[in-house]
Amino acid sequence: METHAAYKSRWLPWVLLAPTFAILLAFLYYPTLETFRLSLYRVAFLGLRKKFTGLANYKELFTNPDYLHIFGNTVVFAFFVVMLSMAVGLALSILANQKVSGWRVYRILLIWPYALSPAVAGVIFLFMFNPQSGIVNYILGATLGVTPDWLTNPTLAMMLIIFAAVWKNVGYNVVFYIAGLQNLPGSVLEAALIDGATPWQRFWKITFPLLSPMTFFLLIINTIYAFFEAFPFVDLLTKGGPNNATNILIFNIYRDGFEYYKTGMAAAESVILFIAVVFLTIMQFRVGEGRVHYGS
Repeated sequence: METHAAYKSRWLPWVLLAPTFAILLAFLYYPTLETFRLSLYRVAFLGLRKKFTGLANYKELFTNPDYLHIFGNTVVFAFFVVMLSMAVGLALSILANQKVSGWRVYRILLIWPYALSPAVAGVIFLFMFNPQSGIVNYILGATLGVTPDWLTNPTLAMMLIIFAAVWKNVGYNVVFYIAGLQNLPGSVLEAALIDGATPWQRFWKITFPLLSPMTFFLLIINTIYAFFEAFPFVDLLTKGGPNNATNILIFNIYRDGFEYYKTGMAAAESVILFIAVVFLTIMQFRVGEGRVHYGS
C-alpha cells in the first residue's frame, strides 16, 4: 500500500525549502549571473567604474598568446591528472581488495591523502621537493648523485604539480573502485576462472567492463577536480612559474582578479573555463555513455 506525504498547508513545503533557495540564490545563482555580466565590462580598480565593452574581453583573451599558452597548460595538466588518478586508483583498488593480512590498514592508508586539505597537501610537497632541503633531493643525491631543481625547470615543475594533484585525489578513486569491485557478480568471475581465463583476461574482458558505470562517474568527477580544485598546488608550489609553465586557468583567474584587479577579464576567463568544462562533460556523456555496461 502506497503512502503519500501530506501537508496541512500547501505553503509549508515552500517555507521549508526557502532557506535552501535563499542560500542557492545568494551564493550560487547570483554570483554566476554576475560573473557573466561582468565579463562584458571593463572594470576599474575595486569596481569604481565600469564600461560596457561587449565581447571585447573574450576577443582579447583568444588573441593573447600568453592566455592560449595557459589554456594549453590546463589541457595537459587535466589530461594527465585524470588519467593517472583513475589508473593508479584502479590498480591500488584491485590490490587493496585482496583479503590479505592487514587489508583494513592498507585501505585506510590509501584513502588518507584524500582526507587532507589541498593546501596541506601542497605544503607537504613543497617541503618534500624543496631543491635545497627536501627529502626527495636528499635521497636522489645520496643514491643517484642528482638533485633536480623541481621548481625552476618547466617540465619538472609541471610534473610536480601533476604528481601532487594525483596523490591528493587518488584516494577518492580508490574508495569508489573498491566499492565497485566488492559488488561485482562473483559467479561471472568464477565462470571465467573455470574456463581458464588468465588474470589479465579476467580483468580486461570482465572486471573492467563491469566497472564501466563507476569509471564513467569518476571520469566526470576527476575532470571537474582537475579544472577547478588544483589552485592550491600551483599557488603553493610554483606560483604559475617558471615563465608561466605551470600557470593554469583557475590560477590565472585568481591572479587577474585579485592581484592585477582586472575584474572584467577574470570574469571572462571564468566564463570560458565554465563553458569548457560543461562542453567536456557533455562530450564525455555522449561518447562514454554508450560504452557503459549497466548489466548485473
